[in-house]
Amino acid sequence: MPPAGQGILPSQSVGSDQVTDDQMARFAELIYRRAGIRVSLQKKTLLSNRLRRRLRDTGIAGFEEYYRYLSGLRRSHPEWDAFLQEITTHETYLFRDEPQWRWFVREYLPARVQAARAGAPRVLRFWSAACSTGDEPVTIACCVAAALPNLTQWQVHILGTDIATGALEQARTARFNERAMRLVPEDYRRRFFVPVPETGLWQARPQVARLITYRQHNLMERLLAPPADVVFLKNVLIYFDGQSKKTVVGHVSAALRPGGYLVTGAAEGVAEFLQGFQRLHPWLYRKPEKHL
Repeated sequence: MPPAGQGILPSQSVGSDQVTDDQMARFAELIYRRAGIRVSLQKKTLLSNRLRRRLRDTGIAGFEEYYRYLSGLRRSHPEWDAFLQEITTHETYLFRDEPQWRWFVREYLPARVQAARAGAPRVLRFWSAACSTGDEPVTIACCVAAALPNLTQWQVHILGTDIATGALEQARTARFNERAMRLVPEDYRRRFFVPVPETGLWQARPQVARLITYRQHNLMERLLAPPADVVFLKNVLIYFDGQSKKTVVGHVSAALRPGGYLVTGAAEGVAEFLQGFQRLHPWLYRKPEKHL
């Protein structure tokens, strides 16, 4: 909640139903400066609807007052987190984009198992960028747990990051509703999840959940972590313009080990920023190996 003395009025005093063109432009510029997300000026009605929810929740009088309040906050303030969750909300669920998981389970993981049998280190690192409520990291963990013989002999590190701390708090519960579970194969459901009585939710078993670490991270900044073998960057760059995409892809490339793989959404428009990467599918790229 905003501190006292910043123009807080009862929520029922909210004024105009829509932002003005000037307010729309200023909100769009503020969002871009703080998060790198480009909001189209044509989405005035959508932004107005999302803003009204924040006015109701904070009790702030109107759009102008909320803009001044938001402008004065650090990006780490919880209200920025709540605001960005409103404007970037999109559906997520386990095993989304089946061809990608088919590649991961049938090609990538078996190749790593074979390499380990030939003496390669039994270490796997994955980064799920913009992981939202944890559906993707848990999907990765299920695939790994199913594919690796003697899982305890491997070091598996799955990092899930998101700009929204609220989403990460939910991700850490490792609980999912039936809609999020609808594409989970039945054998995976039996092996890796248990129903939570009287809730309609499914809980990921410890053998899956313990493989994952969650961390707040803004994709416009470099990730401080050991290089990943595979980075999953899906259905998030639709919110970024060309310059922001270039910045994000540069950071992601730096976080990927030589020879590692980048999995993207099929229509995110990143190919032009991946010079030197081998394009294996519209959604799969391989970083070049280091030159000897």
